[in-house]
Amino acid sequence: MSNCYCGNTVSFQDCCEPYIKGIKNAPTAETLMRSRYSAFATGAADYLVNTTHISKRKYHNKRDILAWSQANKWLKLEVLASTETTVTFKAYYLDKNLKAQVHYEHSTFKLENEKWFYVDGEFE
Repeated sequence: MSNCYCGNTVSFQDCCEPYIKGIKNAPTAETLMRSRYSAFATGAADYLVNTTHISKRKYHNKRDILAWSQANKWLKLEVLASTETTVTFKAYYLDKNLKAQVHYEHSTFKLENEKWFYVDGEFE
């Protein structure tokens, strides 16, 4: 059994997949962020759009999300800090030229109707 894409030591099926498939809602902002990383790693663009806050969805195109997620090889997620509504993380990946990249972001999340949503992020 391999670890989940998000770095947790349980399988994808027992970790992020139930959130991505809509079986369960992510209980915390950090859980949502981890499941969104797994969604990038697995090309689950619908989940990424659906978990983006409605006020920000017009800035996120499903086709572009899918293309970006599939153009990269996702290697590792490192959560540096989290609060109830924010998560600071580094996502390690190889770009389409197989060049190592690090996406460093401080993300903000919002809880609405018992569901967490990604609002925006500050990039380093």
